[in-house]
Amino acid sequence: MKYLMLVCTDPSYSPGQDDGAPDVEDWVKEMDGKGIRLMGNRTRPASDATTVRVRNGEVLLTDGPYAETKDQIAGFDILECADLDEAVDVASKHPMAWAGMIELRPFWPDDED
Repeated sequence: MKYLMLVCTDPSYSPGQDDGAPDVEDWVKEMDGKGIRLMGNRTRPASDATTVRVRNGEVLLTDGPYAETKDQIAGFDILECADLDEAVDVASKHPMAWAGMIELRPFWPDDED
């Protein structure tokens, strides 16, 4: 099963805190080596986002994120896991699980509506 793993920041986190979090490069190398991480990348800050909506046939653009939340998406990975338990295990090893949060969203299977 494929999962979208959203990597989110926590604005109250201070970089450099010694929290015992693993190194992100080590996590990438391990998950790539196991064939679990299919792809991933960092994203630009929320201030660089553009939100697109169409209302009554008119395209409306909003600079920055539309949702007002304190946690912002910092990156993503696409995982191939046997099930949610494996996806949770993989996500719990990512450094941002220690310093922010990780959201897992399963993809719709191709054969389902």
